[in-house]
Amino acid sequence: MKTQKKLEQHFSCEFFPPKTEKGMENLFKTAKTLKDEINPAFFSVTFGAGGSTRETTFNAVTKIQKSTLCNVAPHLSCIGSSKQQLTEILDDYKQQGITRIVTLRGDMPSGTVSQSDFNYANELVSFIRENYNNQFHLEVAAYPETHPQADNAIQDIQHFKNKVLAGADSAITQYFYNIDSYFYFVDNCEKASLDLPVVPGIMPITNYSNLARFSDMCGAEIPRWLRRKLESYADDTNAIKDFGADFVSSMCEKLLDMGAPGLHFYSMNQSEATLRIWNNLKP
Repeated sequence: MKTQKKLEQHFSCEFFPPKTEKGMENLFKTAKTLKDEINPAFFSVTFGAGGSTRETTFNAVTKIQKSTLCNVAPHLSCIGSSKQQLTEILDDYKQQGITRIVTLRGDMPSGTVSQSDFNYANELVSFIRENYNNQFHLEVAAYPETHPQADNAIQDIQHFKNKVLAGADSAITQYFYNIDSYFYFVDNCEKASLDLPVVPGIMPITNYSNLARFSDMCGAEIPRWLRRKLESYADDTNAIKDFGADFVSSMCEKLLDMGAPGLHFYSMNQSEATLRIWNNLKP
């Protein structure tokens, strides 16, 4: 097993745009806390299916950047959006001083029909490169356990390669709890002559039922032994949080020791679980 090309390790955190003013206030508090404690390379903010949170994403990105003075990377998905709509969004971000974009294919909201000019993330990456040159650092998604809609792992690597060749600068993975899957994916990237940082996505464990439901939806595997361990705690949320913090911290430590270029925390708009892991990693 090979490790990635040695680069300075960096850390980042992900948020989703809240639906209420109170949720937005809580998000700003979370962002400030994580900025003070972790000083991440950037925060990312998700983009709803079919662009359904376009306005709230933009507002969150703008306010977080101004209030924390931290780089913010908005997600941008192409499904459900036209070239004109995407150009308007990108022009707005350029004007706001945004320099990093997380480029995704995305999904359409249930029950709607796509009116997209693009169908795949590599097409969005190419469009941004052709029209904005190197204005934006482009992140793309990676799936160590294979994208749930890919026919097989070989096809999935080819799709990932298409995004890299289109102009991606780095990648963030779907979360996982088996580090072998991550390093196997990195090895396959190297075999395909893909030389870019692939940062592991880290999901803290705080609630087993929510995690199991979300993992089943997005295709992230929870190993059987880990499911059984979490199930054994039943409704003891404190025990789940304690075990989850220890387990994920150990996983992160191994990833960094074995050459991962950093960590991307899926914070779920909360600071406590991410900071427990972060503090466990401190020397």
